[in-house]
Formats: sequence, structure tokens, C-alpha cells
Amino acid sequence: MELDDLKSAWQALGERLERQEAIQWQLLRDRKLDRVRASVRPLFWGQALQAVLGAGLLALGLACWGRNADVPGLFATGIALHAFGVITMVMAFITMSLIGSMDYTAPVLRIQKRFALLRRFHAANAMVCGAPWWIMWLLVVIGFAGLGDVDPAAGTPAWIAWGFFIGIAGFLGTVAFVYWRSVRRPAAGAGWQESEGIRRGRAVLDEIARFERE
Repeated sequence: MELDDLKSAWQALGERLERQEAIQWQLLRDRKLDRVRASVRPLFWGQALQAVLGAGLLALGLACWGRNADVPGLFATGIALHAFGVITMVMAFITMSLIGSMDYTAPVLRIQKRFALLRRFHAANAMVCGAPWWIMWLLVVIGFAGLGDVDPAAGTPAWIAWGFFIGIAGFLGTVAFVYWRSVRRPAAGAGWQESEGIRRGRAVLDEIARFERE
């Protein structure tokens, strides 16, 4: 075999090996990205349940303020439930949209940036729709009470006043803790509120990024 023929054969073999390596890496990358996709699936369905909860709060609030326009406390409770239900649904739908619109065919850096956005928004969602439950549970109880016959002249029971006091204290404590943690550990960001699915997905993406750099 002449030298030129030998060079051509080695070049063809090298190109074939490169193609096989590229195919194997693509298959490995696809399997890992399937794991990333699966990691946030429970979060998607959890947000769907949050949207259902928001719809229920909206309906309860609508019924409460609609039946009690002449009772200021119940009217205000109904409006608050109505508004919180809308916020709960909107936050859930945005989170679901971020998950559903994830492009897993994009470069891994772009997917990582999208995951970072999902992580931040999910943390905000947890704060906006989670922390107020220190108080919202009490409004839900009052809202259901407002669906029955109510005496407009009746006073506010003491347990409701105490419930509001404790709820406000708990809410302010939660906000203070979040602020303290963000100042004390700014690098951690919203990590303590990060869902397990997002954490696993980010870990796999970091692994893919390391493979690509190597």
C-alpha cells in the first residue's frame, strides 16, 4: 500500500471514529436530558394542583363577597380570597409555562440559563403563594363561614383576632428569615426554597456541561 493510500485510510478511519464518538455522545446527552425533563415533571403537576387550589380560592372568595356585601369583614375576606386565588393561579401557570417551554435541543448553556430562571421564579412563587398561608388559612375558614347565614350585628370572635395576630407574626418572621438568609448567604440565593426536581435537573445539566468542556 502506498503512503498516500495509507494516509487516506487513516483519515477515513479517524473520521469514522469521530462520527461514532459524536453519535455516542449525542445518545448519552439525550439520555441525560431525558433525566432533566423527568426531574421537573412532578413540579409541573404540582403547579397544576396549585392552579386548581387557586381556582377554588377564587370561587370561594367570589361566593363570600357576593353573599355578604353588607358585612364589611366578610366582604373584605371574600375580596382577599378572590385576589389571592388569582395570584395563585397566575404564578402556577407561569411556572408551568417555564417548564413546558424548555427547549432541550438548545445548547446546554441556554438550558442552564432557563433552569436558573425557573429556579428563581419558583422561589418567588413559593414565597408569594406559600408564606401568606400563615394568614390565608384563617381567611379560608372565615370564607366558608360566610357561605352560611350570618348576623351582620355579630361581633368578631376572639379566636379570629388571635389567629390573625399569630398569623401576622408568623408571616413577618418568615419574611425576616428569608431576608436574613439572602443577606447571610447571598451565593445560595433561593437554594433553600429550591424543589428537589430542580436541584436534580441542575446537577445533571452541570454534569453535561463538564463533559462538553472536557
